[in-house]
Amino acid sequence: MRTSAVSFPSLLRRRSLIVSVASAAVLVGCSTDSDSAGSGGSTSVSARARARAARDSRGLLRQYDAVLAVHPALAERLRPLRAEVAAHAAAFEEGTASPAATVSSSPTASPSASPTVPADEKSARASLAAAERSLADQRTKALLDVPGELARLLAGVAAAGAGHAYLLTKGDR
Repeated sequence: MRTSAVSFPSLLRRRSLIVSVASAAVLVGCSTDSDSAGSGGSTSVSARARARAARDSRGLLRQYDAVLAVHPALAERLRPLRAEVAAHAAAFEEGTASPAATVSSSPTASPSASPTVPADEKSARASLAAAERSLADQRTKALLDVPGELARLLAGVAAAGAGHAYLLTKGDR
């Protein structure tokens, strides 16, 4: 009986594909109309949660961009994950009254310093993984406070973030 070895790059692509498919399924399956059909109180809670989630995703996107600017050699590994984070931000913005209000580059948004990027690639990936994990944990905790469809969206995006954290650190052992 012969066993075949799976190389790290193919394993990474396979896992990235699984995370991508799961994220896409969650994003496609979620509707913004269901959240607004509930009571008036849950609509404002939902709107605030969506705006916060969109802002947080945009912040994470800035972190990816900063790492890519400092470490262009990581582009092949980070671009698919960055693209998913951008899709998450867009999905959260879709449910807000004014998507432009949640984008961090809007004039009314509070200014934030450019993310600090570690000098070596491994540490830069680890910092992205920590940010993904932290945001996934935050979104998981927020599930208790939001209505159905938004909770499903938050859960799916939190799962994707946990998957991203895993993919960012998997080759480091």
